[in-house]
Formats: sequence, C-alpha cells, structure tokens
Amino acid sequence: MSPSTAVATILTALLIGAMSPGPSFVIVARNAIGLSRRDGLATALGMGIGGVFFSGIALLGLYTLLAAVTWLYVSLKVAGGLYLIYLASKIWRGASSPLAFDQGTANAGSNPRKSFWIGLSTQLSNPKTAIYYGSIFAALLPQHPPLWCYFALPPAIFSIEAGWYTVVAVCFSSKRPRELYLRAKTWVDRVAASAITALGLRLIFAAHRVGL
Repeated sequence: MSPSTAVATILTALLIGAMSPGPSFVIVARNAIGLSRRDGLATALGMGIGGVFFSGIALLGLYTLLAAVTWLYVSLKVAGGLYLIYLASKIWRGASSPLAFDQGTANAGSNPRKSFWIGLSTQLSNPKTAIYYGSIFAALLPQHPPLWCYFALPPAIFSIEAGWYTVVAVCFSSKRPRELYLRAKTWVDRVAASAITALGLRLIFAAHRVGL
C-alpha cells in the first residue's frame, strides 16, 4: 500500500470512528442545543484538538506504551470513566434549571471557552480512543512513512474531527431542535447524563481488559 493510499484509508477509518455515537457526540449536541451554536462550535474545536493529540501519540508509536504497561492503561480508563461520570452529574443537576432564549441574546450560561475545554477534556478522557488511533496507524501506516505524512496527518485529522462535530453543532443548534429541546430540557439532559454515565461505568468496569 502506497503512503498516500494508507493516509486516505486512515482518514476514512477515523471519520467512521468519529461518526459513531459516543460521549463526544452527546456533549457537542447538548452544548449546541442547550447553550448556543458558538458553544457547540467551540466544543467541536476541542474535539478536533483532541484528535490532533491522539494522532501525535499514534505517530510516535506511544500507543504501545498503553498496551504494554497494563497499570497505566487501567489507570487511564478508570480516570476517564470517573471524569465522564462527574460530567454527567453536572448535567443531571442542572437538568431542571430553565433556559431562556431570545433571537438576539445568547443564553447567560453560554461560555465558548468553557465549552472548548469540555470538548477537549471529553475527547482526552477516553483512553480507548488513543488505542483506536494507535491500532489504525499501526495497521495501515507504512513502517517507515515519508516525512510528509507527519505533517499532513495531524491537520487532516483535525479537519475530520472538528469538521464532523461542526456539522453536528450546526444541525443541532438550528431553531427546530432548539425549540424541541427547550420543551423537553429536563428529560433530554437526564437521558444525556444517563448515557454518559453508562459510558463512564463501562470504561471503569472494563478497565482490566487491555485490548480494544
């Protein structure tokens, strides 16, 4: 497989992974609907930066450290699971708090900088993502890739991660989804919190499994 074909295949595989439902999707959609489009886009930006971080780890071959040092991988899984549960608890506690929107004013709770860090930390809190990246790179990237691959892959991966979640943010921040959310905010937030909690618990209880 030529380097260019390998890069295209890696990017396709990562796009499919990004489009799979998970905590990242839930957080971007929830911030876009419940806060503002800017918050959704800021969260998407955080996801993109997280993807660049994981691509750097994969390019350096550091994913093998996670696979080889069991206690480190287990620790990261538990820490990631606990963070997701903490994030879910905050969403649950605020589920019954009303939100007021008008056409010209963003919600007072809108904070794109905070949303960016939530997006980044959510992306980085899942060590399985690092292993997924590492496995894709190990399986598809040539053993000695040309130099251009090291410069081309990170921005391309950023475009995929941030681009997909930008689409999610734009779609979910439109008027109709926002109106539906406002009418059912308590239940939507609690369902989202429950889903994120389930993902966090899955990480913790599966921490002893080193494989994917």
